[in-house]
Amino acid sequence: MLARPFPPAPLDAADVEPLLLDDFGAVRTLPRDAYVSEEVFAWERRHFFDGGWVCIGRSDKVANPRDQWALEGGGLSVLVTRDEDGRLHAFHNACRHRGHELVGVGECVNRRHIACPYHSWAYALDGRLRTATRFSDIPGFDPDDYPLRRLAVEEWQGWLFLNVSGDGPPLADWVGNLDALLERWPTATMTVQARHEYVVRANWKTIVENYLECYHCPAIHPELCRVSPPESGTAEAPTGLWIGGYMELADHAETMSLDGRTSGSRMPEVSDELARKIHYYALFPSILISPHPDYVMTHRLEPRSPGETYVECSWLFTPESVEQPGFDPSFAEDFWHLTNKQDFDACESVTRGLAAGGYVPGPLDYRETSVRRFMGKVARGYLEGVLAPADLLDAAVA
Repeated sequence: MLARPFPPAPLDAADVEPLLLDDFGAVRTLPRDAYVSEEVFAWERRHFFDGGWVCIGRSDKVANPRDQWALEGGGLSVLVTRDEDGRLHAFHNACRHRGHELVGVGECVNRRHIACPYHSWAYALDGRLRTATRFSDIPGFDPDDYPLRRLAVEEWQGWLFLNVSGDGPPLADWVGNLDALLERWPTATMTVQARHEYVVRANWKTIVENYLECYHCPAIHPELCRVSPPESGTAEAPTGLWIGGYMELADHAETMSLDGRTSGSRMPEVSDELARKIHYYALFPSILISPHPDYVMTHRLEPRSPGETYVECSWLFTPESVEQPGFDPSFAEDFWHLTNKQDFDACESVTRGLAAGGYVPGPLDYRETSVRRFMGKVARGYLEGVLAPADLLDAAVA
């Protein structure tokens, strides 16, 4: 079990229990309220997101000592800093005096101290209050009583992860063996060469579920099916809070692009066998990581409401690819932007169908093995208040 137990979700247990059945034929999808209820969404925000490890972006935003980066996510304003010794810190982006933002959201600065622009209170990069202007004569005032409110932050594979509750498990336990599976892709030193932002009018779980199966591919992804057979591949066994597997490339294709060709270069450590596979990993709850032979694509999810999710899609390349004459990331960007739009249109239609009120839980196909794993972990969270890295479902659907 990962994270401390939390209260059950505001759902009828009888509507969720069919996800935990051993008999695949008897399994039914999550109930409608899991996708449309404001109460369920608030519960997920508190226990799945604030209680777990959420990806907030790339660590190159705070690559150097004294770097400070402010961002907004999950209803919070967050300040991330790197101190003089290279240690990361994260805080609520609010001065302890009157709550003014310390750094404007979206801004990156490099300064010796964190300086509030309102009344000039100044903090060390580790959050300690250093100067409270003209407070020296206030009886009983002690700067040690007013450090910035700390948030848990860790760096992994070039990404930053935040644990808002502060009582989450070690990030290493959260990612489990995904760390080893990604070791041939040097994501820590790769850089974002293309980026798209989407506001998808769909529940965050619908987007993850769509990502985890290609049962839908023949119907809506003709371009994808030309370079990757939709019936190929298999699921992989997780030990952390991730779900996923791989699909194979068509014989003529070098990578996932409209013509199957690449203007990048294969990762140095990717073998000939691995170069024929595209991996799809959903690290619960907020980032989808897709290693290709020549690039890595990610989708970072920020749920805004039961029916709206912000998605940041990024394409990462090695320095060797970027330095090649004629390098252009559009071969990957154009292919996946088209595919993203096809997927997000489908997800939005699912959300409209759920919201309309006529939906009742349906069965799952064997090609939706990873969807069942994802729904099963969500269901266990709803019912039992636990997040497990592996459970009986992994054996049942392997």
